[in-house]
Amino acid sequence: MIEQPSGGAAPRSIGAAIHPQSSPDRLLPETVRHCTALFIAAPASGQGKTTVTAALARWHRRQGRRVRVFKSGPDFLDPMILEHASGAPVHSLDLWLGGESHCQALLYQAAGEADVILIEGVMGLHDGMPSSADLAARFGIPVLAVIDASAMAQTFGAIALGLASYRGDLTFSGVLANRVGSATHAEMLRESLPTGLTWFGALPRDEGLRLPSRHLGLIPASEITDLEARIERAADTIVPPAAQMNAAVALLPVAAAPIPPLLAGVRVAIARDAAFSFIYPANLDTLRALGAEPVFFSPLRDTALPACDAVWLPGGYPELHLTSLAANRGMKSALRAHVAAGRSLWAECGGMLYLLERLINGEGQDAEMVGLLSGEARLQPKLTGLGMHEAVLPEGRLRGHAFHYSTLLTPLEPLTHTVPLRSGRKGEAVYRLGRITASYFHAYFPSDPAAVAALLAPARAQREAA
Repeated sequence: MIEQPSGGAAPRSIGAAIHPQSSPDRLLPETVRHCTALFIAAPASGQGKTTVTAALARWHRRQGRRVRVFKSGPDFLDPMILEHASGAPVHSLDLWLGGESHCQALLYQAAGEADVILIEGVMGLHDGMPSSADLAARFGIPVLAVIDASAMAQTFGAIALGLASYRGDLTFSGVLANRVGSATHAEMLRESLPTGLTWFGALPRDEGLRLPSRHLGLIPASEITDLEARIERAADTIVPPAAQMNAAVALLPVAAAPIPPLLAGVRVAIARDAAFSFIYPANLDTLRALGAEPVFFSPLRDTALPACDAVWLPGGYPELHLTSLAANRGMKSALRAHVAAGRSLWAECGGMLYLLERLINGEGQDAEMVGLLSGEARLQPKLTGLGMHEAVLPEGRLRGHAFHYSTLLTPLEPLTHTVPLRSGRKGEAVYRLGRITASYFHAYFPSDPAAVAALLAPARAQREAA
């Protein structure tokens, strides 16, 4: 347990407001854990939240502190960067995806392992339902606003004031200016802040700090050859006010229903390489809690599946690796044999595209894929699917999200469509062909572990459960 830093501000208790699904009698009578924490938010996407969070994580590690970083909302790419910066896995926190008790349990565990907790927000501070602001307010995490000041002067103060005062239940820690042109520019921005808003400093307009991106977001950490240098450079520049880093929050434990070992002894083969890498760490944790043994393989390099009872093909960038995926006939044959043997296969987004007959990238290049699902997909120049969804399946109800640039043309009739969190949006088709279940939908396994177990269970176990 991390104790409150000496001389720090009094911790803020979060025990007063309990989610209806987590009644007060479920709180465990354990000691409250106190930990320094900061929520890094912004007025919009693209302001530099990930760069700042990575810089803070590395800066604290340099001071000899143990750091745990979280990412608000559904995201696979930012956490890869933040894991590299912090040296620890980065889990998602979302009040809808996993639920309030799940978020509370993750934070409580982190407070027992770390000296500092950093949470990167999603989009703008007040965007979405639930928003980053909802999460920060629920757990009493002070907010640091990162504002791209590259094209503004005194309006910087007005934006900061609006973020700080829009709702009264937020603790606002301070403001950091990003992409600042000069020391004079930085001083002008600092002077624009109203009394009571702490200046966290500025990061310069420097291409050496910027994290490169492509159509689905930031480029994966493994593909950024100078990532370490970029993070070190950002950490050299950022110097957070020492007084602001001593404010501890209080985190309470919450009882969680134990996950039964429904997949005891089951080996789940998971695709993981440059083409398929969109994997929540919490999904792997859930598989292990269910008793499964995750084993990994590469559709790009391996010509055979590892010995397994089930396969999970997560999302990623198959469209960037058409030639290699098409040429690996051994892996395509292995997947076809796996399905022919009556074993289960769960495919998400890019994983589903890999199972089609053909995939066409944004330049019009096409290639033959596995051919287990009839049809083809084509990359589009604009986003074609975005948002939180719930999949109501025969096995249970899984929550997750969709985020894709491709369109699918198939004669297959969907088993069902996901239900978007936001009304008026279009649901994503879920296809079922034998033991194959495939969709653009990315599932968050902790939302219904029993459903995951039923989807991946060996055929005999599935028949007994029915």
